[in-house]
Amino acid sequence: MKRGVSILGASGSVGESTLKILRQFPEEFRLISFSVHSNLQKAESIAKEFQPDVLCISSETADRTILGNKIGNTKVLYGSKSLEEIVSDPECETVVTAVVGASGIRPTVAAIRAGKKIGIANKETLVSCGPYIRSLLENSKSSLVPVDSEHNALFQLLENMKKDSLERIVLTASGGPFRKLPVEDLPKVTIEQALKHPTWNMGPKITIDSAGMINKGLEVIEAHFLFGFSYDKIGVVIHPQSVAHGLVETKDGASFVYASYPDMIFPVAHSLYYPKIVPNVLRSHPATSWGTLEFLEPDMERYPGLALAYEAGRAGGTAPSIFNASNEVAVELFLQGKILFTDIPSLIRNVLEKIPNSFPNDLEGYEEADRKARELAFHFSKDKVVNLC
Repeated sequence: MKRGVSILGASGSVGESTLKILRQFPEEFRLISFSVHSNLQKAESIAKEFQPDVLCISSETADRTILGNKIGNTKVLYGSKSLEEIVSDPECETVVTAVVGASGIRPTVAAIRAGKKIGIANKETLVSCGPYIRSLLENSKSSLVPVDSEHNALFQLLENMKKDSLERIVLTASGGPFRKLPVEDLPKVTIEQALKHPTWNMGPKITIDSAGMINKGLEVIEAHFLFGFSYDKIGVVIHPQSVAHGLVETKDGASFVYASYPDMIFPVAHSLYYPKIVPNVLRSHPATSWGTLEFLEPDMERYPGLALAYEAGRAGGTAPSIFNASNEVAVELFLQGKILFTDIPSLIRNVLEKIPNSFPNDLEGYEEADRKARELAFHFSKDKVVNLC
């Protein structure tokens, strides 16, 4: 019997990679449902090709007259609440959460409560309310299989290693497009320059995050909740070639490295098939083609957002949620041309300093911290964020 798959965020890069796998292995998987935010043309195209039971347009302002309530035999739902509905379908075995930002939290919670296997690519869920998510998982049949290339690499390495041999895990990062740019020139960075990622083809929000390595900071917090390592045992190295995705260091001084061609089809296929083995070679990439591999320490003066992420993670409670929410606002303001690239970490630090940290027992507590952070971030932006720190 084919395994049912639901994709949240089918029009993004991870969503498109998931659709590639479904095309390559049609005898294994069936697309039960999917969502896009507002790309109605893409939604119609996917619906006609895969003929799922349901699709969701998550935007609250989408024109409902364009697609109507049905495309062939595919039912069309509207609004963000519909995301929670489609992930609870009993025919769905795996939910791939590829939406960007805090909007992925509620549907991920619904998928956990429904006992689904979750291919999690929405890092904000664990960053914003990691303790709450971990408590849900303890009382659920649900499981998380990370889809981010770095976390998926570590997941595969750690699964085959003895816990008492482990010393540290290390996430790799490309360093973004400004790895060699003089620090004093960073305030002059344009939107167009920041959107030119040297390795990956991603959406604008994640690409901007990666340019300042804030994305890697979010991944550090996510790794803490996924794997249970303390922040002192989670490292980051710059690896411009993006061939090695994760490293595990052992107590005897050895390092184990997961390497593959930088293509999201590898972690996506692993998450869909898990715990089974992916049967086919997706793309050959022998070691002889890797060339020279570099591993460099990140400069925290160049990447202050990464240092802030470690601070927020160590603080715990709602600090990571505040970090994530203020960053989402800051990135949007930068993409609108309202603040400088270097204002992004400045804004985050100011919001973190102004909002008291708390330790909620429920999802609403984390959502309230998220709301306050966004409100304050917008307030700071009106008063000129430049040089706030």
